[in-house]
Amino acid sequence: MPSNFASSDAAQKLLDRASGLDVAGGNPRLKAIMRDLLQASAEIIVKHDVSESEFWQAAKFIADGAGEIGLIIPGIGLEHFLDLYMDAKDAEAGLAGGTPRTIEGPLYVAGAPLVDGTTEVDLTSDPDETDTLHMTGTITGPDGEPVRDAVLHVWHANSQGWYSHFDPTGEQTPFNNRRRIKLGADGRYAFRSKMPHGYSVPPGGATDVLMQALGRHGNRPAHVHFFVEAPGYRTLTTQINFGDDPFAADDFAFGTREGLLPVPSRQGDTAHIAFDFQIQRARSDEDQQFSHRSRAEG
Repeated sequence: MPSNFASSDAAQKLLDRASGLDVAGGNPRLKAIMRDLLQASAEIIVKHDVSESEFWQAAKFIADGAGEIGLIIPGIGLEHFLDLYMDAKDAEAGLAGGTPRTIEGPLYVAGAPLVDGTTEVDLTSDPDETDTLHMTGTITGPDGEPVRDAVLHVWHANSQGWYSHFDPTGEQTPFNNRRRIKLGADGRYAFRSKMPHGYSVPPGGATDVLMQALGRHGNRPAHVHFFVEAPGYRTLTTQINFGDDPFAADDFAFGTREGLLPVPSRQGDTAHIAFDFQIQRARSDEDQQFSHRSRAEG
């Protein structure tokens, strides 16, 4: 079979028609993206001589694994690739510095309680027999100025590695370990919670099957997720991985980034992390919005 079969006249006419290039109407951007996606898929089929059985096995995997798509996408590096791409576009535009962005993951829940952050906030609603985590820090702008009226969204797992709203045991109350913290004029925050634990993808699930087929594991280190938003500033999506976790530098979801690996200061049954956020000024209204992805509602 010729290696350029995907570029043959018959194949090209098919792909043009399939992507709607030969008809009026439709979304031009979608047509262009679909055309390139089909071309790349056709070339992969030819390059690797994908059989009909292999093709439909892959289609079945995608269909059966739809419920884990939020884990599969970070697991194969595409969510991190988006971060790298956005970093490169920022650098090209002369935007640099600040707290690194990193993946959101699939487990954010909108509507967490909005609480006053002028005193230490308690994120944990449920009993949890584990150490207590204290986190403190400030949110500043690019010139070191305190960011006024910031809202810090925080969410993390419990000591068993389960997130509220997604806990198969059903034992967590809604919004356990989830808060939106309204900060004051000084940009300072402080919260406490029960220490999160790392976790693995569901054993035997689609993500686990794929990771094993790739010779990889499906483990995440202990971590805490954040959104940062404030009037006049770019929103930030980020997280910290605990630097002393065994998987801190080997996160299956590629969430580890330089500058996001604090090591908790542990003493007795408490641990403390001091972590400051620096965010960039917004250049447009869109900069002040979060990405338009599907998120759970509380």
